Amino acid sequence: MTSADILDIVLRTFQVAFAAVLGIAVPGILLGFILARWNFRGKSFVETVVALPMVLPPVAVGLLLLLLLSQNGITGDFIANRLGWQVIYTWKAAAIASAVVAFPLLVRSCQQAFASVPQRLEQVAESLGSDRPRLFFRVSLPLARQGITYGFLLAFCRALGEFGATTMIAGNIPGKTETLALGIYSNVMNSRDRDAFILMAISVAIAFVAMYLSESYVKRVISR
Repeated sequence: MTSADILDIVLRTFQVAFAAVLGIAVPGILLGFILARWNFRGKSFVETVVALPMVLPPVAVGLLLLLLLSQNGITGDFIANRLGWQVIYTWKAAAIASAVVAFPLLVRSCQQAFASVPQRLEQVAESLGSDRPRLFFRVSLPLARQGITYGFLLAFCRALGEFGATTMIAGNIPGKTETLALGIYSNVMNSRDRDAFILMAISVAIAFVAMYLSESYVKRVISR
């Protein structure tokens, strides 16, 4: 494995993780806000469904995504034949898989962040004439930004290391869908231990830096 191959894998891993986090940003924040502020029938059911990717085997999540996104799947036919988009066995599929497994972390962090915002402040702003959108963007969201930021960092870290679900819908195609996690696995299976250890070392370094930044951010927030 050349330096160019390693760089390609690292860049693709970041590409997948960034795309995954961007894809879940808006729904993750909104769902977190809804779960924190609204009580409705079926709320526990929604929270359970959102949390499922955290407890299901990743390959099971990947199989469900495959059933949805393949050309014979529920939405795959529309995506492939009507929109003309190729998703399965592309880096986009890896990003979708990473987004699904990272989504619960973002939602849970956002829910806790919004729950920590005193409702009294929102009620005061509402009494002064703020409508719902303005109340959200000018009061709730800024006050919850620290917890939301931490949620994004956790989701990004999770997306960086996704393996099981990604394997099912993206495969492990060198130069196309291979990420660090997939590269480690394929090199071990092909007895290329040196290349596997190189990728492992890079993965550990990236994960350490990402988690160090996350924990440092939390400590700075707590100490304020």
